[in-house]
Amino acid sequence: MKLYSTNNKSLSVDFETAVFNSLPADKGLYMPSVFPQIDKDLIANWDKKTFPEIALDIAYTLLKDDISKEALKAIVDEAIDFDAPLNQLERGLYILELFHGPSLAFKDFGARFMSRIMAHFLKRQKREITILVATSGDTGGAVALGFLNVEGIKVTILYPKGKVSPIQELQLTTNGNNIEAIAIDGTFDDCQALVKKAFHDEDLNKKLNLTSANSINISRLIPQMFYYANTYSKLKNKYKNLIFATPSGNFGNIAAGMMAHKMGLPITRFIAATNSNDIVPEYLETGIYTARPSVQTLANAMDVGNPSNFVRILDMFDHDLGKLKTKLSGYAYTDEEIRSAINYVYKTNTYLVCPHTATGCLAVASDKLIHTDIEVDETAYIVLATAHPCKFPDVFDELRIHIDEPEKVKELYNKENKSLDMNNSFNDFKAYLMK
Repeated sequence: MKLYSTNNKSLSVDFETAVFNSLPADKGLYMPSVFPQIDKDLIANWDKKTFPEIALDIAYTLLKDDISKEALKAIVDEAIDFDAPLNQLERGLYILELFHGPSLAFKDFGARFMSRIMAHFLKRQKREITILVATSGDTGGAVALGFLNVEGIKVTILYPKGKVSPIQELQLTTNGNNIEAIAIDGTFDDCQALVKKAFHDEDLNKKLNLTSANSINISRLIPQMFYYANTYSKLKNKYKNLIFATPSGNFGNIAAGMMAHKMGLPITRFIAATNSNDIVPEYLETGIYTARPSVQTLANAMDVGNPSNFVRILDMFDHDLGKLKTKLSGYAYTDEEIRSAINYVYKTNTYLVCPHTATGCLAVASDKLIHTDIEVDETAYIVLATAHPCKFPDVFDELRIHIDEPEKVKELYNKENKSLDMNNSFNDFKAYLMK
């Protein structure tokens, strides 16, 4: 697979280069030069295949020039060793549970696949790398657990101090070994700015062989296509129209779904559900994109004031707002609305959703009010449940809703927090890394 930069379509690099460089030198993002089409016969028979088999079909369609089918199968089978159950709340409304991996968040799909892709290439290269990651919540834990003890890779995770949930913090700070966590005095945007500056710093790259495991890395998005396809396989014989409502922060998850659509996956529309950081819904309504500092919300993994991956979505639609709006809607919600949605879903369906997933449920309701021409009996809305509710105990304590914590979470409380505190000065961050 060849890739170009969103800032320079004449650039051409191979997949291995894009995986380890993460960002092109011109500060764009890598995108496939061509979206190869998934064989229609494969898609037609997906209802007879397992999740890993569907995942392999997509991975091989994209990467057959880069990795052998046998090696890809081993990577997929090891990375995607947990399910993504589809829970029906009512006719035409489903919750896609993406939190059954080791860190209890959808980002386990991307982190586990990426770590094994990197390990595959590193065996041949015989070198070591340092991964820098900024997290607003779930990315850190997924990367920490996805890369823990992977040979040849050191991971440094930056997160905004005091702005992630206690369980999220424990998941990324208690590992040790090749995983290092730094609590930055600032916002997620500050963390992401430090990471981006580091990637463009010649001294750091020369010394550390830097790369990223954030969703700016193209290998993170590939496995996120898998569960859109697996969901399609389960519903394709029941509904004519499938509409995915995706909680969106840095917009990697929804970008992956749109990439799958570009490869031929029959998805009718996408809905981006956000919290008060409503940059993209505002753009879809006004045509004006205004990046701004993020604000802290209950859905903290979506507290992003300038979502990096939205550039990829714009690129897929040639920066044509009219074309984009035929496939993408966007809605934003306050903390008060998120609390009400959690409460409503629980009382109505005896089902718990995390604050992020709650925005997806709200977006479905909003979309139905606007798109009154929808064929109700022929349409399924699928809300992506991006994290286990237990990762947000303060929210559920306030709502007086009890959550049973999985054993893997209870084990965290006995572990030591090994994080380092740091200000948001790039000079100080660089000096630390250079040591």
